[in-house]
Amino acid sequence: MADYLDAEVGLGPHPLPWPQGDHYDPELLRDGDRRNVLDTYRYWRREAIVADLDSRRHPFHVAIENWQHDLNIGTVVRNANAFLASAVHIVGQRKWNRRGAMVTDRYQHLEHHPTVEDFVGSMADRDILVVGVDNLPGAQPIETTALPRKCVLVFGQEGPGLSPEVRESAELVLSITQFGSTRSINAGVASGIAMHTWIRQHAI
Repeated sequence: MADYLDAEVGLGPHPLPWPQGDHYDPELLRDGDRRNVLDTYRYWRREAIVADLDSRRHPFHVAIENWQHDLNIGTVVRNANAFLASAVHIVGQRKWNRRGAMVTDRYQHLEHHPTVEDFVGSMADRDILVVGVDNLPGAQPIETTALPRKCVLVFGQEGPGLSPEVRESAELVLSITQFGSTRSINAGVASGIAMHTWIRQHAI
């Protein structure tokens, strides 16, 4: 167990001769690459990784309301990177705790909207349907509902859930069926379930 815990992540300095290509970072080749990236991207420049991801991003977006510095945002961003969302939209406060993102925010497009009105208007300008995700009365179960291909999955603040303004603006509200005693799951977990549901319907 100790050997496993002591093991370093990533790869050390690349042996000579170095591979050729503008996407490689000379400093990473020289010093090693310990970043949290796929082996495919070892020694690549960050800008080159983002460009490659941009060439194949999925058409869905993700949004989360941030009125009280929600600690789930980092997990939402990390999930969005894992499932290759087009962008993550932060609605409300600009500042958020990036610790949970595990540096994935460097590879994920982020947009800030100070108000719900600004967010909804931006989505309308791009013909992106607003889909709320919350266990609300009348919400359709995500397990049996067809998700729009071009949409933004919106998650509310931890505790109160989606704001009334987002609920009124959403074309569709989806719930995640639960079976235990808790009344809700946190936005970080819910975002992973919802994104993977979109992936199952449109990308696999």
